Amino acid sequence: MPRSGRHRAMLARWAVTLLSLTWSTYHSLAIPQVTECGLSCSQGFTCRNHMNRNVFNSFCRHPPPSMSRSVLESLMLSTVMKCAPQDGCSLLLRVQASLTLHESLRGLEACSMSLDTKETHCHNMRVSRASRRQQVGQQLQVHFNCFEVSMAQSLYITLRTVPHFCGVQLDQQYHVEDCRDEDVGRNVPDCFAEKLSYWVDRSRKVVLVQVPEAPGSPDYYLRLCLKWVTCEDAGELVRVTANSVSRMVSLPYSQEMPCLCLESWPATPDAVRTQACPFENDTEALWDAIHYHPGSQALSWEPACPVSGHVSLCWHPGPGAHCLELENSERPAHGRVQYLLVDTQPQLCLKFSTSLGFWVRCPFKQPRFPAWKMTIQWAPSRAHLRVAFFSPSPTSFQVRLCHRRKMWPLACHRTLQATPLPPASVSRGDLTTDPPVAFVDIPRDEACGPDTCIQGWRTDMHFSAPQQLCNLQCGTHDVPWPPLARATAEAQTPWTSDLTENSYAASHGPLGCHQESWCHLYLTKVHTGPTGLALDHQPCSLCKCTPNAGPCMAPLSVLQPATGH
Repeated sequence: MPRSGRHRAMLARWAVTLLSLTWSTYHSLAIPQVTECGLSCSQGFTCRNHMNRNVFNSFCRHPPPSMSRSVLESLMLSTVMKCAPQDGCSLLLRVQASLTLHESLRGLEACSMSLDTKETHCHNMRVSRASRRQQVGQQLQVHFNCFEVSMAQSLYITLRTVPHFCGVQLDQQYHVEDCRDEDVGRNVPDCFAEKLSYWVDRSRKVVLVQVPEAPGSPDYYLRLCLKWVTCEDAGELVRVTANSVSRMVSLPYSQEMPCLCLESWPATPDAVRTQACPFENDTEALWDAIHYHPGSQALSWEPACPVSGHVSLCWHPGPGAHCLELENSERPAHGRVQYLLVDTQPQLCLKFSTSLGFWVRCPFKQPRFPAWKMTIQWAPSRAHLRVAFFSPSPTSFQVRLCHRRKMWPLACHRTLQATPLPPASVSRGDLTTDPPVAFVDIPRDEACGPDTCIQGWRTDMHFSAPQQLCNLQCGTHDVPWPPLARATAEAQTPWTSDLTENSYAASHGPLGCHQESWCHLYLTKVHTGPTGLALDHQPCSLCKCTPNAGPCMAPLSVLQPATGH
């Protein structure tokens, strides 16, 4: 044969050899099937299952001097399948061990512990006395095939001698194949559930599920559940039989929540359940489960789903401002959160913070909750400003003087206790007509200024959001009435003037209106009526004239209106 022909023939043989090795390697990666689970030993040895236990042989004895600590030579782990025509295949763990037989050894113990549940299963093998006498010093190989496992399970395998000699042990971790493995995905019924297709119809509030058909596949269970430590029922359990005409199932739900999941599993013993959570990013509904208890004045929140983060109380100092957290109000959001003695102010809110962001809910914005108000007027001495508090019930208040800084919080340096006033003999429960319940007089030199803020809050509550007024433009002390108010009072016929939000706010900022009415701040009408000067915009009615109530004190909100009004 010519040299070139011999060369081509050699290359052909190499190619065939390479293909054979590749094919053998490919098939060696496939999961083998067994017909029975059991125990086998190498030829010439007689061994048997002695007993099965679900606890480790935890006590050990010192090995004899003649025994090497390497008497256990190797530990090999692999997955095998046991298949039945109607039920599909189940997974088993094969444990292959080798040791040098010593006269003091009676057998081996192999234990498998789930790293998730800590559940332990042990198999104990004994070598017959005759084999021990005849085969001392020989290598013994043992195969255990009866460890039942689940797909994607993480295990810790321990191999020990019988009796258990201290320090003579082999350990190994093992991870069982999951449905991404071709053999497992094709033959294990638990993987069929992962092939379910589903769609969410938000307009009808239903989850539509398509169960695939597969030869020999079992019946399937489907349900919606709330996933906590276990998945709790949140809907009807539906069974789809193998001979069902329709494989489409409709599962209704009431609300989208991140832990609302679709759970499916085959109708076989000890089947693995698979969950898919189509609303895992819909967290908005979690923050609305807020309740206020008027009797205990407690504010509580309880998550409908597991939450990792924290909750705190916060307050809004003004429109568009960040919600500032109250001191000592942060709580973990793992379960029910409750705050006792909470002030029902509209600017008091709950702030929820997680790794995904933060959310703010303000439950007291509704008018049905009782609130108090703070106003600032001239004091009778005219050298002071009077901070007056109006409340539907007797309440304790404090006032704090603060100065603005570039960054929050404000620099607060002085705290004053409000003086309570006798309750009115007749109270209508209306903050616009009832007299104040407490007041504090502050020297005008301390209260007036572009960077000064006055904060007032309740002291009879554990958690109270302050009301805050800043940048008070007080004018001169000898002007008894603001220019607009004086002009209005001198008019002989009723006349009104609108203080518009844009012009007034641009000139002086949000002055003289309580925090509850930030949304209406500057649309206030000043007019004269039968009883004298009054403001007719109720949310901001800080100045009032009533018979036998003394002179009307003009609020600072109208001391210096914008030019042109």
